[in-house]
Amino acid sequence: MNWLTSYVRPKLQSLVGTKEIPDNLWEKCPSCGAMIYHRELEQSFNICPQCNHHMRLDPEKRLEMMFDDGVYTPIELPAVKEDPLNFSDLKDYTDRLKDARKKTKQQDALLVASGKMGGMNVVVGIFNFNFMGGSMGTAVGEGIVTAVELALLQDAALVLIPASGGARMQEGILSLMQMARTTMAVRKLKEKGLPYFVILTDPTMGGVSASFAMLGDIAIAEPGALIGFAGARVIEQTIRASLPEGFQKAEYLMEHGMVDMVIDRRKIRQTLINLMDMLRHPHPATAPVPFVRKN
Repeated sequence: MNWLTSYVRPKLQSLVGTKEIPDNLWEKCPSCGAMIYHRELEQSFNICPQCNHHMRLDPEKRLEMMFDDGVYTPIELPAVKEDPLNFSDLKDYTDRLKDARKKTKQQDALLVASGKMGGMNVVVGIFNFNFMGGSMGTAVGEGIVTAVELALLQDAALVLIPASGGARMQEGILSLMQMARTTMAVRKLKEKGLPYFVILTDPTMGGVSASFAMLGDIAIAEPGALIGFAGARVIEQTIRASLPEGFQKAEYLMEHGMVDMVIDRRKIRQTLINLMDMLRHPHPATAPVPFVRKN
C-alpha cells in the first residue's frame, strides 16, 4: 500500500478542503458554439454576444424586463379539469403534469401579469416552453380568455408572448377547441379598440400560430424565431420539394409579408411603448393648416 496516496493525500485534502465548482457557470450558444459566462448571458437577456442568437428566456425574467421598474402583479388563473380524457400513452397524462409542475414550479404553461409599460396599463401573457413544450390545452386557453377579460376590465393593452409547439395532444379535441376560444376572445379586444400585440418567439408553431398568435395588430418577432404551422420535414414530404433556406424563420417571414417587425429582445419593450402610445393616443404629426379662400 502506498502511504502517500492512502494516508498523506487524504489528510491534506481534509485540511485544505475541496471547493465545489458549479457546473452551470458557462453556457454554450446553440448557434455559433461560443462559451458564454453565465453572468454575461444574464446581463444580455440570454442573447449571444458573439452571433446575436436569441436563446429562450425564463418567463419571470421576461416579465421583469417588460414592466416599468420590473414591477407587476401576477394573476391567478382559473382552475380547469385535469386529464379530461383520461389520456395515457407511454406515461399517464396526470404524471406528465406533475413532472412539468415540479420542473417549472408553475401550474401550467401560461403566466399572466398586469402592470404598467411607459405608464400605460398593460396585461401580459407569457408561455413557458419548459412546461410540456408550451403546448396549449384547456388551462392555457382559459388563461388567455382571462387575460383578455382583464384587459377589457382595466382598459389595458394586451401583449401575448408564445413559445409553443402547438396544441396539447393529450387533451385531443378539447385542446383544438382553444384555437376558436382564443380567437373569439381576441375579437372582443378589437371590437373595444384596445391594442393587441403578439411577440413571436422561438418556437411559435401548430395550433398556437394558427389562432391568436397571428392576429396581433402588428406582428412582431424575435430574430431567428421559428414560426409556422407544420414542421419543415412534414411540408417537404407533403409537397415533395425542398424548401428555401431559412424557411419559417422570422426574417424570411418578414420578407414575405407575414411579419411586420423583427426586433432585438432588448428593444421590444420600448417598441411596444411607442406602438401603444400611437394606438391609444393618435395625433397628427403637424398642426393642420387653416384653409384661406383667395379672392
